[in-house]
Amino acid sequence: MIGVLIVAHTPLASAFAAGASHVYSCAPERAGSQVRVLDVQPDADVAATVDQARRLVAEVDSGAGVLVLTDVFGSTPGNVAARLAEPGRVAVVAGVNLPMLLRALCYRDGKLGDTVEKAVAGGTQGVLQITATQPLQNQSASQRGPQGDDLARLHHQQ
Repeated sequence: MIGVLIVAHTPLASAFAAGASHVYSCAPERAGSQVRVLDVQPDADVAATVDQARRLVAEVDSGAGVLVLTDVFGSTPGNVAARLAEPGRVAVVAGVNLPMLLRALCYRDGKLGDTVEKAVAGGTQGVLQITATQPLQNQSASQRGPQGDDLARLHHQQ
């Protein structure tokens, strides 16, 4: 299974993991699911943070690869994440949002490149303008949030 590391400005990395736990009613960092978070403090020493991030990558790397999700390209967390990139082993994607993380968690049992593709698609498809719509209880399941297939896939993996 592909490992996932979230590197973001504090407290975003932990908040994303908590959000995924809320949506999927499980704690991604438990049950051996190979998810870790790194909340980068404002005054963080970059070299020490890179070392810490490398240790976390090693923890979640089962041999299938690691997807590192970061919040802002060019920021300190983004620069830390960029230093982790290794073609074919560690992929880094900036601009993490909750839909991206949810998709990454659901599709990490294949190839690293496929997981990256699914994560980016989930992230971009999760960004949309919301206008006045019908009440939530009148919407179909596909209009309300994570797809049933995504939920079933995640539960199957655990």
